[in-house]
Amino acid sequence: MAPKILVVLTSCGEIPGPDGKPIQKTGWYLPEFAHPYEVLSPKCELVVASPKGGVAPLDPNSLQPWIQQDSSSADFYNNKKSLWENTAKISDFLGRADEFDAIFFPGGHGPMFDLATDKDSIALISEFWSKGKVTAAVCHGPVAFVNVKLPSGESILKGKDVSAFTSAEEDSVGMSKYMPFVLEDKIKETGANFQKASELWAPTVCVAGKLITGQNPASAKGVGEAIAKALGV
Repeated sequence: MAPKILVVLTSCGEIPGPDGKPIQKTGWYLPEFAHPYEVLSPKCELVVASPKGGVAPLDPNSLQPWIQQDSSSADFYNNKKSLWENTAKISDFLGRADEFDAIFFPGGHGPMFDLATDKDSIALISEFWSKGKVTAAVCHGPVAFVNVKLPSGESILKGKDVSAFTSAEEDSVGMSKYMPFVLEDKIKETGANFQKASELWAPTVCVAGKLITGQNPASAKGVGEAIAKALGV
């Protein structure tokens, strides 16, 4: 039987301003799901969930240049919309970790505003981790892990090599001022060993036992490959 992976997308489609009014559209980032999907879908069964269920918003800012310059992203966008337009609710999967072999969180800015603090997501990660499941994320996706605690009270990230979207990368796209916190700093505060490439936008993938993380969109394929390797497929 093919390994089964639960993919968790954000339900946040707008970045709120200081007054609560939306500043711009956001969501999950196209290649960060498309590239791992291309690696994993021939070998694994993928099930997609989000906090609210239904349509998980795709960040419109992630369409260019990816759908023009990247055939994997273009094919995924044109032919796989049902994956993100008909998601189940995260809460539907609580208590069901035994049905899966891995859980994976693509990034985009959306997760900074919902998955970071979503109680069902945190509970789900705790359950998957406690049962020895592969637990993975890329770019802003690792924000889903920052508030996850082990039974000992320590962070799930403490002492582990972890990568994610860096402060310098956030600054370079002019988004730092809109974020609720600095992701790189928050990960370091957990006691993780934050890892990043020497150059902006270069790929970095960290494998710390069953925990797999990647730095940025360029790392997404590598995260998919690391998940496949961890699952033995």
